[in-house]
Amino acid sequence: MKKLIIAVLCAAIVLPPLSLKTSALSLSAVSAVLIEAETGTVLYEANAYEKRAMASTTKIMTAILTIEAGDLDREFTVDSYAIMVEGTTMGLRQGDRVSRRDLLYGILLPSGNDAANAAAVSVSGSTGAFVELMNAKAEELGLKDTHFVTPSGLDAQGHYTTAYDLAMLTSYAMKNETFREIVCCKSAKVEFGNPPYQRTLYNSNKMLRQYEGAIGVKTGFTDNARRCLVSAAERDGVTLIAVTLNAGDDWNDHAKMLDHGFTKVKSYPLDVAYEGRVAVAGTGQSTGVYAQPDNISLTSKQCGNLTRRVLLPSMVYGEVKAGQQLGELEYLLDGKVVRTLPLLADSDIEAESGSLNFIQKLLGHFGIYV
Repeated sequence: MKKLIIAVLCAAIVLPPLSLKTSALSLSAVSAVLIEAETGTVLYEANAYEKRAMASTTKIMTAILTIEAGDLDREFTVDSYAIMVEGTTMGLRQGDRVSRRDLLYGILLPSGNDAANAAAVSVSGSTGAFVELMNAKAEELGLKDTHFVTPSGLDAQGHYTTAYDLAMLTSYAMKNETFREIVCCKSAKVEFGNPPYQRTLYNSNKMLRQYEGAIGVKTGFTDNARRCLVSAAERDGVTLIAVTLNAGDDWNDHAKMLDHGFTKVKSYPLDVAYEGRVAVAGTGQSTGVYAQPDNISLTSKQCGNLTRRVLLPSMVYGEVKAGQQLGELEYLLDGKVVRTLPLLADSDIEAESGSLNFIQKLLGHFGIYV
């Protein structure tokens, strides 16, 4: 019963063009990719779609699934078998009590394999069941060239990803506030033990100390994968994600890629102007709508390809409050929605009780309830 008004408009962005001139990057990594975090635009790639071992960058998936499982602050006793694992640890021992939140710091800062396994058992009951969850999430996210075998990233046959898939996974993870808060920490105080006591964990990601604007995310190393690194940096409203797999000099590789990316992408204001109105049934009144100003990160070429679609009903029912969402502005790049902004009512409109009751009864007759 609601008529949808759809208008596709070119985004009115009039700014000086950004040069797209590129320079060859000399990297040590066998595979590498650089993307803009929101749109997923690939700004640089070298063998980005080749399947390779990923080492502890695996823990990006382990951490985001632990966060999404919730119940982060409840303490529990770690599984004794799960924490008996080789490689880097956060120092868990048999009988230790810890929360999932503190495990997340152990997973993402010192890259604790014990923390990854303990979190996996806590979430799914066993590491095997958790790995199934990891692969289901990879499929959900469209990571077509990724397969997990362990929650920690230790070398295992059939455990692989690509630089591109890893960048897209990180783009998803960085949208989570808890994940972002943890991966940008150079160190953190946590509590665990039997009984729990406070100690400090330190982040192995040197980019946080060496690169201006670095905000995460994860290191990795095994004999098979060699040095792996995922980094993210933010400058002037632009967020970039860089990935290298099998690199001899990953810190410098990432500095080169990020520097390159920040010359290609800029934050531009979105066209949010819209003068449409929405009728409020039974009141004889209507309300205007507006969207809050916002920016989006694009190359200069993409500015001309950005379009806008207005999704707004012609009529709403019941009372309307100023600031209430009534519709959306969708921004599309090459047919893909890259940003959605809510269209909000600009005024209060009270519904007339008699008219509202009549409308509700009428809609109820058709099985529609408001």
